[in-house]
Amino acid sequence: MSAQPATTSEQQRPGDSGPGSPDGLKAGLKNRHLSMIAIGGVIGAGLFVGSSAGIAKAGPAILISYALVGLMVVLVMRMLGEMAAANPTSGSFSAYADRALGRWAGFSIGWLYWFFWVVVLAVEATAGAVILEGWVPSVPQWAWALIVMFVLTATNLASVASYGEFEFWFAGIKVVAIAAFIVIGGLAVFGVLPGSDNPGAGLDHLTDHGGFMPNGPGAILTGVLLVVFSFMGSEIVTLAAGESENPQRAVSKATNSVIWRIAVFYLGSIFVVITLLPWDSKAIAKHGSYVASLESIGIPHAGQVMNVIVLTAVLSCLNSGLYTASRMAFSLGQRGDAPAAFARTNSRGVPQTAILGSVVFGFVAVWFNYQWPDTVFDFLLNSSGAVALFVWLVICFTQLRMRGIILRENPDKLIVRMWLFPYLTWATIAMISFVLVYMLTDKDGREQVILSALVALLVVAFALVRDKLSPARKVDAAEGRTKESVAP
Repeated sequence: MSAQPATTSEQQRPGDSGPGSPDGLKAGLKNRHLSMIAIGGVIGAGLFVGSSAGIAKAGPAILISYALVGLMVVLVMRMLGEMAAANPTSGSFSAYADRALGRWAGFSIGWLYWFFWVVVLAVEATAGAVILEGWVPSVPQWAWALIVMFVLTATNLASVASYGEFEFWFAGIKVVAIAAFIVIGGLAVFGVLPGSDNPGAGLDHLTDHGGFMPNGPGAILTGVLLVVFSFMGSEIVTLAAGESENPQRAVSKATNSVIWRIAVFYLGSIFVVITLLPWDSKAIAKHGSYVASLESIGIPHAGQVMNVIVLTAVLSCLNSGLYTASRMAFSLGQRGDAPAAFARTNSRGVPQTAILGSVVFGFVAVWFNYQWPDTVFDFLLNSSGAVALFVWLVICFTQLRMRGIILRENPDKLIVRMWLFPYLTWATIAMISFVLVYMLTDKDGREQVILSALVALLVVAFALVRDKLSPARKVDAAEGRTKESVAP
């Protein structure tokens, strides 16, 4: 039976090592879990399966596309790290927006982010089911999707430590796979890999097929649109930090390491791909960038090897997606922005109702994907497609206000600082806004921005009307935020 969240006096304060946190969750994540969640958070299945589309559009200049988006993510994570280190909480940017921008902002971005991840659950469950059905065709694809969802739901329901342990190994496999790919592929690029089938062209492929920008500089921006969503998930570590042994240390470490993580895993692996093979190679278009690269080296059964890695990435994304959606629902419940049952934890410190509520919607979305893939599910995908950029924008605007609040109330907690504040914050806002506007010039991007904006406007309108009609709730929430902000 679920128990009410423990009070602050019964639990540890944020940042203290101990069995619990002040919101009723248990600090079951070890430092090694947080480290691997931070590393694995930036390595989504999109990197493995989506990079070929970007290479086809921009050629070798896709490196600039990845670098631009990577820079944007580094800056956003620095801002989020500043706030999360000062006040680690399961609501992360939604809770900070609630405090800095207003109740409507925390409500709106929290529910939009939850919506994004439950749709991702359906996408990843289906992707994993396709791979598993290829290995065991006697089990239908829909059954594999259900099995995968059931297993990871059970993992998340067991304890936060179970989630952390699964994610540690899932992320570990991804990290080892990419590291091995970069090392082996790098040796093959320069023709020093023993037994390699690749001729070892060095850096020639960066320019020998139409130059570094074969489709012009405008293709770099098109590449940005194609790769931007593969970076979503880097912020998960700030949600998980609230259930760790030392939240401030975990957030600081994750924030400071995001630069090398993006540089190595994204730029490093894509660099190897476009130097091993010409960007317009038919093999990349047919098999995907990583499979084609492995085959060019002479790795036997490259397709199956990559399927194992992609399946691991899919399971990792599913595992983290369910965790993230449930913790956001839990935080919304605590603030009175979701059913009160979402804010309850059981004897193991697990928000059971929030997990089950999130996974039910995920199951429904999976069903939509099989029943109406080109209508209902297509709408769900497009209406959540630009949410990542909305989240990053809200983080930027929130940090502009939260810096002053932290300095006024708890200056000693400002242990992570945004560089060149507020100039880089405003520059990041301009970059994200530019990407959103540029998406309107792209057919697929236009549909995502318009539908996502419509859904966001509906949620914001609901939040504003709700607050206007419930002044008592607004006062209670304001008092709660004030109490929380001055807690030592």
